[in-house]
Amino acid sequence: MSVPTQSLWGWGEWGCGNYEGTGTAPPMQGGSGGLGCVISGEVDLADEGLGLGRPADFSVGCQKVEENMGWQKSLQGSEVSKARTIYLNEPLKNNFCKNSISTAKYNMWSFLPRYLYLQFSKAANAFFLFITILQQIPDVSPTGKYTTLLPLMIILTISGIKEIVEDYKRHIADKLVNTKDIIVLRENVWKIIMWKEVIVGDIVKASNGQFLPADMVLISSSEPQVTCYVATSNLDGETNLKLRQALLETAQMQTERQLSSLSGKIECEGPNRHFNTFIGTLYLNDESPVPIGPDQVLLRGTQLKNTQWVLGIVVYTGFETKFMQNSIKSPLKKSRVEKVINVQILVLFVLLLAMSLVSCLGAILWNVEGTWYFGTNDYSSHSLGFDLLVFIILYHNLIPISLLVTLEIVKYVQAMFINWDEDMHYKENNIYAIARTSNLNEELGQVKYLFSDKTGTLTCNIMKFKKCSIAGIIYGLSPSVLTESYEFNDPTLLQNFENGHPTKDYIKEFLTLLCVCHTVVPERDEDKIIYQASSPDEAALVKWVKKLGFVFTTRTPTSVTIEAMGENLTFEILNILEFSSNRKRMSVIVRTPTGNLRLYCKGADTVIYERLSEDSLFMKETLTHLEHFAKGGLRTLCVAYTDLTEAEYQQWLTEYKKASSVIQDRMQSLEECYDKIEKKFLLLGATAIEDRLQARVPETIATLLKANIRIWVLTGDKQETAINIAYSCKLISAQMPRIQLNTNSLEATQQAVTQNCEALGTLIGKENDLALIIDGETLKYALNFEVERSFLNLALSCRAVLCCRLSPLQKAEIVYLVKKHVGAITLAIGDGANDVGMIQMAHVGVGISGNEGMQATNNSDYSIAQFSYLEKLLLVHGAWNYFRVTKCILYCFYKNVVLYIIELWFAFVNGFSGQIIFEHWCISLYNVIFTSLPPFTLGIFEQCCSQKSLLTYPQLYTVSQTGKTFNTKVFWFQCINALVHSFILFWMPMKMLEHDMVLQGGHTTDYLFLGNFIYTYVVVTVCLKAGLDTLSWTKFSHLAIWGSIIIWLVFFAIYSFVWPTIPVAPEMTGQVNMILVCPYFWLGFLIVPIVCLILNLIWKSIKNTCNRTLLEEVREMESNRVQELNPTMFKMRVEAKNVQMSLPSQPQKIVFRHESFDQSTPYGYAFSQVEQAVITQEELICSYDTTKSQGCVRA
Repeated sequence: MSVPTQSLWGWGEWGCGNYEGTGTAPPMQGGSGGLGCVISGEVDLADEGLGLGRPADFSVGCQKVEENMGWQKSLQGSEVSKARTIYLNEPLKNNFCKNSISTAKYNMWSFLPRYLYLQFSKAANAFFLFITILQQIPDVSPTGKYTTLLPLMIILTISGIKEIVEDYKRHIADKLVNTKDIIVLRENVWKIIMWKEVIVGDIVKASNGQFLPADMVLISSSEPQVTCYVATSNLDGETNLKLRQALLETAQMQTERQLSSLSGKIECEGPNRHFNTFIGTLYLNDESPVPIGPDQVLLRGTQLKNTQWVLGIVVYTGFETKFMQNSIKSPLKKSRVEKVINVQILVLFVLLLAMSLVSCLGAILWNVEGTWYFGTNDYSSHSLGFDLLVFIILYHNLIPISLLVTLEIVKYVQAMFINWDEDMHYKENNIYAIARTSNLNEELGQVKYLFSDKTGTLTCNIMKFKKCSIAGIIYGLSPSVLTESYEFNDPTLLQNFENGHPTKDYIKEFLTLLCVCHTVVPERDEDKIIYQASSPDEAALVKWVKKLGFVFTTRTPTSVTIEAMGENLTFEILNILEFSSNRKRMSVIVRTPTGNLRLYCKGADTVIYERLSEDSLFMKETLTHLEHFAKGGLRTLCVAYTDLTEAEYQQWLTEYKKASSVIQDRMQSLEECYDKIEKKFLLLGATAIEDRLQARVPETIATLLKANIRIWVLTGDKQETAINIAYSCKLISAQMPRIQLNTNSLEATQQAVTQNCEALGTLIGKENDLALIIDGETLKYALNFEVERSFLNLALSCRAVLCCRLSPLQKAEIVYLVKKHVGAITLAIGDGANDVGMIQMAHVGVGISGNEGMQATNNSDYSIAQFSYLEKLLLVHGAWNYFRVTKCILYCFYKNVVLYIIELWFAFVNGFSGQIIFEHWCISLYNVIFTSLPPFTLGIFEQCCSQKSLLTYPQLYTVSQTGKTFNTKVFWFQCINALVHSFILFWMPMKMLEHDMVLQGGHTTDYLFLGNFIYTYVVVTVCLKAGLDTLSWTKFSHLAIWGSIIIWLVFFAIYSFVWPTIPVAPEMTGQVNMILVCPYFWLGFLIVPIVCLILNLIWKSIKNTCNRTLLEEVREMESNRVQELNPTMFKMRVEAKNVQMSLPSQPQKIVFRHESFDQSTPYGYAFSQVEQAVITQEELICSYDTTKSQGCVRA
């Protein structure tokens, strides 16, 4: 038995075979519910948000959160944790899930049932299906059998085509992933196959720079110690590389013959979502079992770096990979406007029933009191039920059937405008913005909370050396006004070195230190040197000193060689004192070319300064420079050195060897040993590196903040790195007080949150000039049900929120917390697979088309190439789309109420008989033809103001953000306005023809004569009302409004002569001749629409004069060109209006007493490096010898 390709509500294409021969589907999770589509990360999920390794109440709270979020539940049963056996080189025994994945909503078999379910879950479509069924009952429908069925079929067809087009794009994106090439060993030879063809048990060969197609056990690599580096920024947002080591028992198996002869099996745990754990055993024939841990596993979604090639045995594929085990089905998002529509449609349906019951009551009274000429006073319950159905069908058009298809077309065109926008075209990679769904266009105009990833979203993942301080002198020219990003370009540094400046020796020692104190490995590619580094910071430093003439050329197990201004110098490497987050520094002990012992160190200013000698100089100057660097958001390091004596070193070396052999707490013993020799430093200076931001990120964030959008940065990266970026992008200022929550227990977290909330007092819940910084460990406790509301209140009281070291699950939990309790529209933006959870959880998900794969983009609602494009996407397209969609909706309801309430007024004069006043095909074509164009022009071309104004005055965004132009109050005001218009449109012509009139030839009028009068006035009135609602007139507006009136008049003229040539509407024969010669008609043609609209015109004039908003101020500027005459004066007026709109309460002094509060000037320390890897950095570096060429996989 095989699992179907997709259940009705399932993923898309599963494509899974039998699960270990049990005939059951493979387990999706190992533990509690999953999260997001394709999310993963290196952060400890077992400790962060999963309810594992924590008190019982946390697991209960997390489970409750997951259930509330609708996340996919784990499969129950023994299969979830059941171990699997993978046979080596025996593919027929390995029958597991295929490696193809799908992020699409539909496939060929699920489309029809799922699509119909989605469409008829909409209240309007379900209602019209009900009406269509009623109309098929003989002698019930006064409007014919097919007048509702035909429009409904058109709506479903158009919507279906749109869904197919949008989902086809998702299938294409999935195909790009599934058809990537990879090399595997098949039939004893290396073959290139597609990702989707990879199966469990395959031996895969991946090359440098390639993404890994499946989870696999590393068995060999090209590097010393059979190690490899993988980039996990796609998973956890960290910029440093992770170190993995192959099994030593398989390290020499590299040739096709050796690998083909590999015989045995791997027993490992079943598929689960925990990235940092793996339990397995390799059984090779005639050899002892070999344990396999997480350090031997390469995960799908990681990228091979600094490694020529690796070989691995696939253990999990497709949806069974850890990468995909953190998955839920793609959510079906509905906009807030759509939800309001559904509610109002239900209310209108209740109103329709009330109208039908009133009409039935009227029919009873009429039949009882006034039907003597029918010869009966009997009115049975059967007649009551029959009449109720008649009146429901008669009034059913009160709910606009054309609204849904109109919105579908309008939103599709709006999405095309986004796709075509040249301002969001990233020409460097030729990437356009893509609206992957059009259902959420108006949500872009209502965003209140923006959740952003850091790595790859705000930054480019590129480190650039910017400035430095050497011997108290700062170097590094400021960028020119025209240059957004610059590299170090200060000739003064080399001039001082070459011209014998008093600081020459300091400069030389500074550059030498950066050239020697690192873990970089040089590789030669012909005449070029390529630096391979696990730390991007170190790579940036080594590349910079190379440009200055200090070139790192060679590394051997015992030495490094540098070329200093043409002179070759070899330093003997004695010891490497590793970096760790606790130490915040790394050191090397070297023997210089002159034979002296020297310790070089680089690290955070705090740890360096406390170890400086009393003889150290330039401390005050360097500290000032560090503060200057930090304010610019640069990543800073202090560099220092100390000379050692032989006796001092030998004594320390004895202690070091002793600490290295300790069994328990070895790392702690080593760090204590390092600390004993890292002292009496002499300060050389400091470096400043920029984690390069994407273009215009600070300006974009400043603009979005002015638009009253609150920005939260959610990252898996280290806290120091994240804080630096927050300063760089101006999200946090140096003067802004910071609340830093770093606790390790529920009680401590609760105490910290409570005390900070108490300090805020009455300002809690209001935006204050504060920054909240929290790490993933603390957030685990803050999201406990006892603390989460207080934590949320504290977070909402801060202008900026920065969450660090988060797992993908925690990112989505944060978004869900705000989404659930605040009730505001949320938007999440990211570029990696670890961002997919929050992208799918937010009301609107935006993916960055970056360098970290397509997972975020494929699972997003909108994709853009640069963070800065978010400015136009929200402030322009979002605001425009909101105004367009809401105006289109209100207008559609208005025009339907106007026409179809007339049937109710007519019922009062026709004895509630169910007789219609209009010809039934005219009723059906009212929305389809005669009034179809004005809603399209309102929904496609309407503009509240120009693009330039929306970007210049981002405060205008609050108009759409607050939803003041579309809510229940506005909706019912429009409906009441339509009710008044319908009253006028019926009773004025009714009174005009009250005493009848004699036409030419002695003919008298009938009900249809009156109906055509009224129908013409209705068309004219609703078209002119569209003009009154239009703020931005275009040629299309004129065409729609005047063209619709002309279309009806032309149709009316033709329709009056089609019978008997076409056997339809015999009662309309000759109507145009009778009406056009009637003087009452032309009198009413002028008076009735004016009487209807004059009150609207007066109300609009009074409102725009007496209750002017910022929008009216800007529109006045655009119409009168005030800004061109006096731009400064107008800007002052706009700013004054904005200040008046958001005037804060009286300032209040806040006294924070908890230790988490920090108001000190921050420094920009940040340093990425591998920590606690499978082998130490010293062991790894000492295994390299770049004087020898590396091997390759032998055939």
